Amino acid sequence: MNAIEPTRSQLPDPLPAHVRREQAQQLVEERGFVRVSELRSAFGISGVTARADLDALELQGAVRRVHGGAVPAQPPGDGTGAEREPSFEQALEASVVPKQQIAQVAAGLVQSGQSVILDVGTTTHAIARALCARTDLHDVVIITNGLSIALELEQAIPRFTVIVTGGTLRPLQHSLVEPLAGMVLSQIHADFVFIGCNGVDSAGGVTNINLPEASVKALMLAAAECVIVVADRSKLGQVHLGRVGPLSAFHTLITDAAADPATLDSLRETGLTVLLPRTAPETTQRP
Repeated sequence: MNAIEPTRSQLPDPLPAHVRREQAQQLVEERGFVRVSELRSAFGISGVTARADLDALELQGAVRRVHGGAVPAQPPGDGTGAEREPSFEQALEASVVPKQQIAQVAAGLVQSGQSVILDVGTTTHAIARALCARTDLHDVVIITNGLSIALELEQAIPRFTVIVTGGTLRPLQHSLVEPLAGMVLSQIHADFVFIGCNGVDSAGGVTNINLPEASVKALMLAAAECVIVVADRSKLGQVHLGRVGPLSAFHTLITDAAADPATLDSLRETGLTVLLPRTAPETTQRP
């Protein structure tokens, strides 16, 4: 006996476009970033329809389109004084050239046979890409708590060995945090750690918006011989909620060429070495 095919009237009616788009906007606001593929699965629609929904929401000012999906339209902060953490995808689109400058300097410090910890973040993601582009490097071990960074580094295997820390996944940054992340970090001692952040200040030290990630960053400081903070000029002089460590815990700052000279001078006065594009030496040693 043949199975009975459902008639068109028996199939569930699709959501009206205005209802679907309202729910899509809610998903973007809740998650910080939603992919086109996620909307296809959630609403049973085609990729063309999902993209059209996001385009319509962007025209309304409800979301901002980015590669592969959409992020909330509003800038960091909600008007109450509380900081809103940007998603990885939002940060990836910001300050692209400065991050590339920083990445080239950072990748130039690493030699074959060395080990590196790459913190989560879009600047360190750029470092991962720059390391992959260095075809002269081999036998490099890279430990990271960033899933996006691990995927970027996959192309360099087997020249690189890539180790991902354990921990709880934070979808906004695709990062792994406590519990468990510290277990891996407590068992290693790398040649370099490159720490991303939201603020570098002569008095406030290195800080981050997100507390769970700030905690893991602090653990990384003790897990490497040379501790380097990477931050574009927009983060210099800024102080945020989660303290990673005082400037005395860091050996070097790598920033971009347009950083304010007076701000850099105040950071150097704390004993911090500052590296800029075109001025970076081939190697750096612990003071």
